[in-house]
Amino acid sequence: MSEKTLTRMDLSDAIFRDVGLSRNDASQLVESVLQHMSDALVAGEQVKISSFGTFSVREKAARVGRNPKTGEEVPINPRRVLTFRPSHLMKERVAEGNKA
Repeated sequence: MSEKTLTRMDLSDAIFRDVGLSRNDASQLVESVLQHMSDALVAGEQVKISSFGTFSVREKAARVGRNPKTGEEVPINPRRVLTFRPSHLMKERVAEGNKA
């Protein structure tokens, strides 16, 4: 499996090549989309991208954890966590990629 990471710059370069926007406009478009997604998630909304997946924020309650090394109980504060559920199409595409 490859160790390559897709970055914001990669996305803006792809938009530059495929759509024909200037590099600056493509970069601004990527930043704008990511900002809108972040703002929606901070506000507690779901972000659903058809054929890709759904991002959502989940509330986790406070609980008691345990230090595995010492066995000491440690309180874990309540928090909000980001979750992603891929669409069935995305799961299929990834599975097909593993066969090749």
